[in-house]
Amino acid sequence: MSDIVLVTVTGPDRPGITAQFSHIMAQANLRILDMGQSVIHNNVSLGMLVSLPDDQSQVVRDLLFKAHELGLTLKLSPVKSAEYESWVASQGQQKHVVTLLARQITAEHIAKMSAVVTEHGLNIESITRLTGRESLQSDTNSSKACIEMSLYGQPTNSDSMRAAFLNISAEHNVDIAFQEDSIWRRNRRLVVFDMDSTLIEAEVIDELAIEAGVGEQVADITEAAMRGEIDFQESFRQRLALLEGLSEDVLQGVAERLVITEGAEHLISTLNTLGYKTAIISGGFTYFAQYLQKRLGIDYIHANELEIVDGKVTGQVKGIIVDGARKAELLQEIAASLGIRLQQVIAVGDGANDLPMLSVAGLGIAFRAKPIVKESAKQSISTLGLDSILYLLGYRDRDAM
Repeated sequence: MSDIVLVTVTGPDRPGITAQFSHIMAQANLRILDMGQSVIHNNVSLGMLVSLPDDQSQVVRDLLFKAHELGLTLKLSPVKSAEYESWVASQGQQKHVVTLLARQITAEHIAKMSAVVTEHGLNIESITRLTGRESLQSDTNSSKACIEMSLYGQPTNSDSMRAAFLNISAEHNVDIAFQEDSIWRRNRRLVVFDMDSTLIEAEVIDELAIEAGVGEQVADITEAAMRGEIDFQESFRQRLALLEGLSEDVLQGVAERLVITEGAEHLISTLNTLGYKTAIISGGFTYFAQYLQKRLGIDYIHANELEIVDGKVTGQVKGIIVDGARKAELLQEIAASLGIRLQQVIAVGDGANDLPMLSVAGLGIAFRAKPIVKESAKQSISTLGLDSILYLLGYRDRDAM
C-alpha cells in the first residue's frame, strides 16, 4: 500500500464524525494533505488525503473499527506519489465558476450543462447549492433554485462554450452564468442599474404617453429603440416631443403606480447592508429616479431632467441626454469618485442603450433583455428576479441578513 491514502467515509450524518476520525489520525501522528466534507439529505461524505507511517496496520484497524462502530462505510484508496505530485502541480490552474439559475433544476439541466463543461476541457471540482432546501409543495412559478459549479482548467473555446450555454438557456428556460473565479468576483463594490424595465417593470415614457393619449405611437418607437433598430437619442427626441403639453400633475400618479421588479427590494437592501454602493443610470427621467432612490435607498442617480414650463411638459429635456455612451461615462465617473476599479463594478440593464455600460463593468448583466442584448452582454438573467444577482456573487440563501 502507498504511504499516501485517500480515506473516504460515507453514511448517515451525525455530530462528531470528523472529530472522531481525525482524533484517531492524530494519535498516529498522520499528516493530512487535503480534506473535504459535504452533507446531502443527512448523509455525509468525508474525504481525507493522508500520509501514513511505515507501520500503518494499527491506524487502519482503528479507522475501520470506528467506521463499523458508527455504522459508516470507510474506503481506503492508495495514491501513487507521482499522481499526488501531478495533482499538486495542477493547483495553479485557472479557476472558473458556472452558476445555474432556474425555478426548478432537473437532471436534464445538469446533464447538458456539465456536458458542455467537459466538452470544453474543464473539470468540475465541487458543486454547491446556493438556494435553500426546496419543498415538494413549492409553487413552480415562485420557487427558485441555484447551484454553483467550481471548475478548473482553461476552456478550449470560450465563445463556443458561451453560445452552448445560451442555447441551453433558451431551450430550457434557465440561466447559466460563466465567470472567472478571480479576486474581483469576491470584491465588487458598486452596482449600477438601468431603471425602466430593470428596477421597475414599466417603461416610464410609455406610461406618460398613455396619460398624454399617444401610447401606441411612443410604445412602437420604444420597442424599436430597445431592439437597437433606432439610435437612442433620435428615438428619445421623437418620443419626448409627443409628450408636449402633458400636465405636470400626472407625474406623481405615474410614479406611485410603478411596479418594482421582482427581487429588487431584497437585492438593494442586501447590498446596502453589505456596504455596496448603488446607482441608477437611466435614459428615463430624474423625477422617477428620485422616487425610486427614496423608496429603495439608492446612493446615486443620473437620468434626464424633463423640462416643465407653467406646469406643462415642453417635450424637451434639460442638459445632456443620457444615452448609451453617456451611461458608460457616468459609470466610470462614479467608480473613479469611489476609488474603485471597473472590475469591481456590476452593471445591470435590459436595452441596447445599456450595452456600453455593461461592457465596461467588471460584471455586465442583461436582465430580462432583448436577444441582441443577451447575446452581447457578459451574463444574462431572465428566469428569476433581480435578487438572483446575489447568487452570481456566491451568496447563499442562508447568508440572508
